[in-house]
Amino acid sequence: MNILVTGSSGFVGTALVNALLAAGHRVTGISHQPGTIDHQAYEAITADTSAPGDWQQAVPRADAVINLAGINIFSRWNEKYKQLIYDSRILTTRHLVGALPEDAAGLVFCSTSAVGYYGDRGDDILDEASAPGTDFLARVCVDWEKEAFAAQKKGARVVATRFGVVLGPGGGALAKMLPAYLMGMGGPLGSGNQWFPWIQIDDLVSAMMFVLENEAIKGPANFCAPGAVRNRQFSASLARTVKRPAFFKVPGVVMKVAAGEMGGLILNSQRARPAVLLENGFSFQYPDIDAALTASVGKGE
Repeated sequence: MNILVTGSSGFVGTALVNALLAAGHRVTGISHQPGTIDHQAYEAITADTSAPGDWQQAVPRADAVINLAGINIFSRWNEKYKQLIYDSRILTTRHLVGALPEDAAGLVFCSTSAVGYYGDRGDDILDEASAPGTDFLARVCVDWEKEAFAAQKKGARVVATRFGVVLGPGGGALAKMLPAYLMGMGGPLGSGNQWFPWIQIDDLVSAMMFVLENEAIKGPANFCAPGAVRNRQFSASLARTVKRPAFFKVPGVVMKVAAGEMGGLILNSQRARPAVLLENGFSFQYPDIDAALTASVGKGE
């Protein structure tokens, strides 16, 4: 297949592109930065996908489009940064759909979303049919998916992949968490009772390839492990993995003072379940948090 990937130089994008190339696909990667992938079947395009441009000429050549583009949310937000979060996702998706051929039958369009779609839901078990939340990230996800599903009007099979927190070596969420834990200063956030939806990056890559190949899958799909844990359980597991204590509980008020609105949303509880993947026969390599963290941290040390 000819596969186009936006956000190709990011943490998830790099892992996914390498896996696609290893599987024999031809890949066009579009990103703000050229990245480091060097392969005869890989074409890199450097562009700002939140603006229309020559990069869109690559879209009609694709058999599949995987949309990973979006500015990192893990920063202190102000109104300008929130607009960048929104535009990098919504406008990129709009421009991708606009560049698809009018008859896109047979094309699969996998567009990233997030379990943040559900907002703060306490102990509710959340499958793909659950209602959206109302906070900023939930509204971003709702609009993001709306733009993606517009590709259905052109005949494309659309899958909105709602990511949990992605765990893997050398980047992503763990790159931000590990320094504190390695210094023995890690611990639960807020009460620690909130559910923490996660997925190991090898499973995320496998799930994406599973979705590409499985024509029965369409609509939203939760990309999170079935072994849901609370934040305090995740913290304890990460501390065991790096052989450090986890005594430093971070009060919710400190999170909100330190990181503002984004800090408050980190405390949201989402007990997401990957119903669509499981019902279609996907098998997780890392359904358990201990094994996932061992694979992720161990490879990174």
